[in-house]
Amino acid sequence: MSSNTKAFEEKMKSSVEHLDRELAAVRAGRANPAVLDKVSVDYYGAPTPIQQVASVAVSEARTLTITPWDRTLLRAISKAIMASDVGINPIDDGQTIRLNFPAPTEERRKQLAKEVSKLGEEAKVAVRNVRREAMDKAKAMKKAGELTEDTQKTMEEDVQKLTDKYIKNIDAAVEEKQKEIMSV
Repeated sequence: MSSNTKAFEEKMKSSVEHLDRELAAVRAGRANPAVLDKVSVDYYGAPTPIQQVASVAVSEARTLTITPWDRTLLRAISKAIMASDVGINPIDDGQTIRLNFPAPTEERRKQLAKEVSKLGEEAKVAVRNVRREAMDKAKAMKKAGELTEDTQKTMEEDVQKLTDKYIKNIDAAVEEKQKEIMSV
């Protein structure tokens, strides 16, 4: 792999990592602490992620337990969860907050599977945009006399191989998440 393609590989890799984070936040019926990643609580006037003010644990397959280090935050954490798009009402017992994840209906699972496919397509588009950017750069470098025709072809082939590799990774991640959603 030439040094010219390294930067493009990093961009493709970052697209796949972004997809992985997005997929982790998709609620598939199992308790997953990642659904709280985008939820912040007001902690001394500053919006703070829940994971920084409480321990978050999966106590059972469908139950997430949130234990704040400062008990005065219980009500604020409950409010933040209700205001978010998590879609689960928190159960506050005065010490901990429990989130019980209901098993999604067949219709909801199909909807989630479609959302996952859409996220996968967006990631593929991002990877293909990086490929186009790399191909354009190779053509520009050839035109400017920085590359020979053979070097340009090699660079384009390397970029295509990277694109194929990352598209395959995206397809695998999407398929895995869809399997998880449909098996609940």
